[in-house]
Amino acid sequence: MHPTRKAVVTAAAFLVMATVAGCEPGGAAASHQGSTEPGCPTALARAKQAVKKAEAVSAPWEGPTTGPEAVQDKTVVYIAQTLTNPGVAGVAQGVQEAAKIVGWHARTLNGQGTPEGLKAAFKQALRLKPDGIVISGFDPSTTPAEVKKARAEGIPLVGWHAAPTPGKSPGLFSNVTSRVEDVAKISADWIIARSNGHAGVVLFTDATVPFAKRKSDLIRKELATCSGTELLSYTNMPIPQVNSRSIKEVRSLLSRFGRKWTYSAAINDLYFQHAAPALRAAGKDGAGAPFNIGAGDGDPSAFQRVNGKEFQAATVPEPLSEQGWQIVDEFNRAFSKAPDSGYTAPVHIATSANSGGALSWDSEGYRQAYRKIWGK
Repeated sequence: MHPTRKAVVTAAAFLVMATVAGCEPGGAAASHQGSTEPGCPTALARAKQAVKKAEAVSAPWEGPTTGPEAVQDKTVVYIAQTLTNPGVAGVAQGVQEAAKIVGWHARTLNGQGTPEGLKAAFKQALRLKPDGIVISGFDPSTTPAEVKKARAEGIPLVGWHAAPTPGKSPGLFSNVTSRVEDVAKISADWIIARSNGHAGVVLFTDATVPFAKRKSDLIRKELATCSGTELLSYTNMPIPQVNSRSIKEVRSLLSRFGRKWTYSAAINDLYFQHAAPALRAAGKDGAGAPFNIGAGDGDPSAFQRVNGKEFQAATVPEPLSEQGWQIVDEFNRAFSKAPDSGYTAPVHIATSANSGGALSWDSEGYRQAYRKIWGK
């Protein structure tokens, strides 16, 4: 068991008891709504069971254990949608780490979060004549000419959050991501379970990215299964604009909804990094309402906010470093003319009660598993 997970078994047991009772440690369920009666008994029971499973602290490796040995002397280029997105940046670091293990050269290019920047980065990647290209955090259809050229030159493309589903996708050897349906559902279920079926919710999304838009639509759909959960606002803020727009948007939401705003969900933890100053300026308690959950990506700064109860109560983390290693493994399979691994990481919820103070989450033993496969 991961050392941080061993340390939190007692806390996790307490968390389970609290969840069954309709609350988490440190907060009474639905007290902000003035009701202790469930707002949706059937949906609430289902949500509590799902959250209990997702908050489990043990995560043994369930990924691939066999595959081709590492090929030699390869170069991969990682095109980041924007490096201001901590999830994209975290996976880039994982790719760099794993590439070093297998003796490859890895380079990261920043698309700056704009269509023009992505096309420029992709063109630069093609000029470098790499063996593989990572499309990270953006839809390949936004760079059709560059994708077409890469395919014509026989360069395999591996995505991270580049398509709606994990695994093989049109134009991609593989798309590395958790299942968006699972992440969206568990994020909404956490709100339903923690609020005991009574919540006024603000949902933040980036409608310019199809993957993100689909995730937020699925969160909205799951919230609607509970009649006591009201979606107050469905707020579109493209990720590259979150830094500049958050304070104004949060002030507006507080003015419109006041104490009715008790929970938030966002397609990315980054939203709460920038919402925090506005909430703090409004006199909000970092450990109080609105209780915020990030439906990805679980970067270190998100864990710091969760652990410190600073305007974020939970995150549904992607195993960012692990997924960087998976990307390298998928390339190795492509270079070896083998099929993709077909692996998808399980969904998890991290809170201050079960994180053990850790700043990331990933499956146990993934490095050892991949190194064994690669012969490294």
